[in-house]
Amino acid sequence: MNKELGKIERVEVGMGGYEDAMFGVSFVLGGKGWGVGDFWGTWANRNEEAKWTVKEQSEVFAETSRRLIKLLEKAQVQTVGELKGKPVEATFEDQRLKSWRLLDEVL
Repeated sequence: MNKELGKIERVEVGMGGYEDAMFGVSFVLGGKGWGVGDFWGTWANRNEEAKWTVKEQSEVFAETSRRLIKLLEKAQVQTVGELKGKPVEATFEDQRLKSWRLLDEVL
């Protein structure tokens, strides 16, 4: 595992994720010599072949909202736009993003 320091370079609410067919929160995190994206959300539209229900979709949207509220509170901001520039610690495993956290202790 490798940990890197960086910041939130961009955050947006809207379509994103797999082939931009999902709705949620898109993050771009970056630091010296590295950059990565992360997405919190789920499929935006359901077709008859989907293996998930609207109830399951709603549960993911609710959990995404709770995660975002916690992040806003930790960052001491009111909107997602204000997250830009906030410091983060990203953990990578085999060059893949494993997790990241806001460095609220330095805010």
